Amino acid sequence: MAKDITPAMPLGICVAESEGLIGYMIQQCMSNALKKANIDRSVVALITQVLVDEDDPSFKNPTKPIGPYYSDDEVEEIKNEGFQVKKEIEGWRIVVPSPDPKSIVEGEIINKMLDDDIIVIASGGGGMPVIEKEGWGLDGLEAVIDKDLASERLAEAINAELLLILTNVEKVYLNYNTEEEKALDEVSLNDLKKYYEEGHFATGSMGPKILASIRFLESGGKKVIISDVDKAWNAFIGETGTIITKQ
Repeated sequence: MAKDITPAMPLGICVAESEGLIGYMIQQCMSNALKKANIDRSVVALITQVLVDEDDPSFKNPTKPIGPYYSDDEVEEIKNEGFQVKKEIEGWRIVVPSPDPKSIVEGEIINKMLDDDIIVIASGGGGMPVIEKEGWGLDGLEAVIDKDLASERLAEAINAELLLILTNVEKVYLNYNTEEEKALDEVSLNDLKKYYEEGHFATGSMGPKILASIRFLESGGKKVIISDVDKAWNAFIGETGTIITKQ
């Protein structure tokens, strides 16, 4: 409503804003919970930058939908403003590049905080995509990073043994939403790669989570668990969820 009088913020700034406000809420709630449990631990939310390749193919083919839905009457104005759009069931949406994350810029800082026994909240919203420009340094981009893939790069950076991915389903399924639907309780890396290549996991939903799982195990991680956010603890202790291991 205020777009004609308020200058638009760069997309990276918008991501940083949401990362900060959500990080603040998680940080405060977790700090309060630890205090009530008489656990003396510090918690910090860190604004996180994610390095990407400026030649990533997504910059020539934006596919990530963001923002509100627009009607057929509104979309022409959006196009005239230079945005690329995509038609969905509910209407039109702006699409932006979603480059593949290469590394976490603050990885070393996060490791130092973990060494000091600090609980770190990082890579919120996928983090801000940046490139390294010669003679300048880091520079932000009009793009967004997939949260699952960014989380995997963060897990790599801290040499994590377990990656717990929380979503809105209790387990990973083959043939999801069909009569042949089958839940995966435990699955090996090789079998998961085969299912991924067969196209069982949609790009806009479970696909990035499976790709993140594959990358994590191939980079030295020991186990991935994917489950419902409301059953996070049960999944962590092995009572539910899909457990993925190398063997």
